[in-house]
Amino acid sequence: MVDRRQVTNFRVRAQQLDRAHGTLADTAVLDLGVQNTGPDGARWALAVRGVDVTTLSDTEVILLWTVRGAPHLYRRADAAKVVAAVEPFSDADAGKRIYDASKPLRAAGIGNLAALDEVAARMRAVVTTPTVKGEVSSRLATVLPEPYLRFCRPCDATHVYEMPFRLAAVRAGLELQLDTSPPVLRRITGFRKAAAPGDRFDLIRAYLRLLGPATPKHVAAYLDAPVKDVRARWPDDVVEVPVDGEVRSLLAADEQALASAGGTATRLLGPFDLFLQAKDRATLVPDAAHAKQLWPVLGRPGAVLVDGDLVGTWRPRTSGRTFTVAVQPWHRLSAATRTAITAQAERLAAHRRVPFAGVDFDG
Repeated sequence: MVDRRQVTNFRVRAQQLDRAHGTLADTAVLDLGVQNTGPDGARWALAVRGVDVTTLSDTEVILLWTVRGAPHLYRRADAAKVVAAVEPFSDADAGKRIYDASKPLRAAGIGNLAALDEVAARMRAVVTTPTVKGEVSSRLATVLPEPYLRFCRPCDATHVYEMPFRLAAVRAGLELQLDTSPPVLRRITGFRKAAAPGDRFDLIRAYLRLLGPATPKHVAAYLDAPVKDVRARWPDDVVEVPVDGEVRSLLAADEQALASAGGTATRLLGPFDLFLQAKDRATLVPDAAHAKQLWPVLGRPGAVLVDGDLVGTWRPRTSGRTFTVAVQPWHRLSAATRTAITAQAERLAAHRRVPFAGVDFDG
């Protein structure tokens, strides 16, 4: 039996949250993608893994709408394999990933993959120069037929369904320009999708490598894919590991790493850090009240990670030009832990380039 602390320690090591220095080239989470949501998104996720992000530029990285339609950061050199890796596994998978857009397409006799290809072709024709998202959407609404469109009450306008729009962008060879809000789409220079992603960028293997041990259901939930499709592509080179009363899988190559995982680190994880994206939330946070606090329906906080365990949440507070981190601990913290958390909060303030006013440990 493997206990939850072995699992969390393994993930800390696999995701390199215990290291002080690293480079883009050797940062493992970039193989699966680093979600860039909110002010403490991809750059902060890389920073807490030891990467110097002060000079990060789009010559080195690329931002794409990929898993769950969310923006994820990758190495630019890997773009061709990433695009191949994030392809839906089947037409049924594509239908699940585009949510409610699938129903009108099905009623019109249009396949989900065919629909994504149609939207992608239209998008590429529209985006010949960097173009803001709203303009792309408006122009698509004039050239796509009714099954692709929906009426938006808040906007009092007709738009392309959101998920086909996002998932078709990468099929069209389009990236998101860094640090643009609303997002600006542009063509990927020299774009060509690889024939296959290879083991390193295979999403199922990457999930097991970074968020294992796991079940097909966990991976399917992360990808918004049908469990059947994930199970059909489950790797052969896995070992079974009992965790929390269920049998999970781990890549055989990582079996020793799970057994020997350890190490110490204190980190302030952003709300959408990969460590928090694992779909076995009860393993990460066994207390239901704490889990509800960490993963509310709206307005997620960040998480405080101490020596492989999540010990509370944090939120940024600004007053004028000063910056405070409000920590809500789940149990009494030692003086040494409070000092380590304060050091990380000061690091976050420096990352944000704002004056640091301290930590409020009452949340």
